[in-house]
Amino acid sequence: MLFSYLAHRRQCKLKQEERLQRIASLPSLYHEHISSADNAILDLPISSLISAIQDGKTEPLTILRAYGKKALRAHAQTNCLTEIMIGTAEVWAQECNRQGPLAGVPVSLKDTVGVKGWDSCIGYSAWVGQPLAQDSALIRLLRDAGAVPFVKTNIPITLLSFESVSDVFGRTTNPHNSAYSPGGSTGGEAALLAYGGSRIGIGTDVAGSVRVPAHYSGIYTIKASVGRFLRNGNNTSIPGQEGVSAVYSPMARTLEDLETFWKGIFAMNPWKYDASVLPIPWRSVDLSAKKLRWGILWDDGVVSPSPACKRALQIVVDTLTRDGHEVLPINPPSPYEALKIGSQLILADGCQTVNGPIGLLESNDAGVHQLSVFFALPSFLRRIYVWYIKYIKRDALYADLLSSFNPSGSTFFGSGSIGVSEFWPLVAKKEAYKNKWFEYWDEQDLDFILTVPNAFPACPHRGMRGGFTACGYTFLFNVLDYTAGVLPVTRVNSLLDARPHDFRPRNAIERSGYKDYDSLSMAGLPVGVQVVGRRLEEEKVLEGMKLIEDLLRKEGKAYTLLKT
Repeated sequence: MLFSYLAHRRQCKLKQEERLQRIASLPSLYHEHISSADNAILDLPISSLISAIQDGKTEPLTILRAYGKKALRAHAQTNCLTEIMIGTAEVWAQECNRQGPLAGVPVSLKDTVGVKGWDSCIGYSAWVGQPLAQDSALIRLLRDAGAVPFVKTNIPITLLSFESVSDVFGRTTNPHNSAYSPGGSTGGEAALLAYGGSRIGIGTDVAGSVRVPAHYSGIYTIKASVGRFLRNGNNTSIPGQEGVSAVYSPMARTLEDLETFWKGIFAMNPWKYDASVLPIPWRSVDLSAKKLRWGILWDDGVVSPSPACKRALQIVVDTLTRDGHEVLPINPPSPYEALKIGSQLILADGCQTVNGPIGLLESNDAGVHQLSVFFALPSFLRRIYVWYIKYIKRDALYADLLSSFNPSGSTFFGSGSIGVSEFWPLVAKKEAYKNKWFEYWDEQDLDFILTVPNAFPACPHRGMRGGFTACGYTFLFNVLDYTAGVLPVTRVNSLLDARPHDFRPRNAIERSGYKDYDSLSMAGLPVGVQVVGRRLEEEKVLEGMKLIEDLLRKEGKAYTLLKT
């Protein structure tokens, strides 16, 4: 045990020293103050940067250096970076395709993204010092398009958390309030983008991992449907997990940048780089022909939205209503069913795969640790605990969720993992559930669904020890494989968003989340809204987000980005 721990600490120290050395060894200009010329570059949308490069008016290296400076300052403030690739990126910038659709654009990457010669250790100390042998499909496309990857960003160990922390890289903080998380698992990206150290980043999403960070940190994203964005050649904590497939998706500081980037990716025919991408070109969508029909999911039946998140959703509902759109509350097939089925699919091995690389005394995510302890119990003890929750605590919903992690075929001392004979019926349940939603959407004749991205604004550090199950508002649309975007709408107001004195939580999941909800401490944190389309409707969701933002801007309610 001692030798294992010492090896773990040695690897952590090695990685942290490597990161410090890479920062220190950069040319001195990266450690100088950010000049007015730098700020002029940082203030430009990426469409203007691309045009300037293509027209020969600006050098890619000049753009990279401005963003490199800002990224290092973001890191000093929030601890958001893992791999500092800026030195190598200087060469890439000078060699970049200056006529490409993403010419000269610095792009930041979640730590999982595969870049030849660089680690993707995901916070596991056992994976430190194992650089990838080749570029992922995404990196090859980006470089062919003229983009310049320049940093990688922090994540939670296991990737199953809305906090971004590990022994290897430390904890990333929210640039709006350092006592709170920027989100996870793509939290380092969100912190970097919110601070202004990048305008475009790449993350992954299997239960909200780009949407929750966008919501927590006040930025923009669209979670793609499976097959719409490149994914092959990257690292992951759960290789082969396809029960609820993870998707790579872009994140951005502005909606305009997000649109430019999506179009730039598709200008390169991404299906020619990655066999997993469907050959569907970018399609033009016009929503101006008629007023639209928006379904509102106010409550998923598990965790009621906090006053701050409900107010943000109400702002959008009122704005759409005033513009003549049809806005109606919906009662779709049970979102709780999606949480239950999806959780069983993702955790079908009882957390064995995500915990496999973790050393004996290596820190785990608080929520994953709790799940792991539950799965490690003998089957009969899990049953006793579920009985206690149901009949003594009188929490039928939470007991039902926990009982679903106790396979019917388990032996008396069996683990929480399930076999193929139980896994396949779960996949069949998921497909039947998706069909219920397909029929419901048609019956309601909806254009979009609006809901909160999460029941709460950013969680405080170590908040996942109790709130790990409160992911239903995002996870639902991974199970359904629907396209879903998030845009920031407002900020927490200490008075308007106070919790009612008579509030009583309905279950343990809701109780855990509301325990950390404090509008006074959270004042100023961003709050977003989620815009949902059907499967493979990335273009339509983008237009829906643009429509909402334009209406908010006309009413003088446009969200203001963080100034640093």
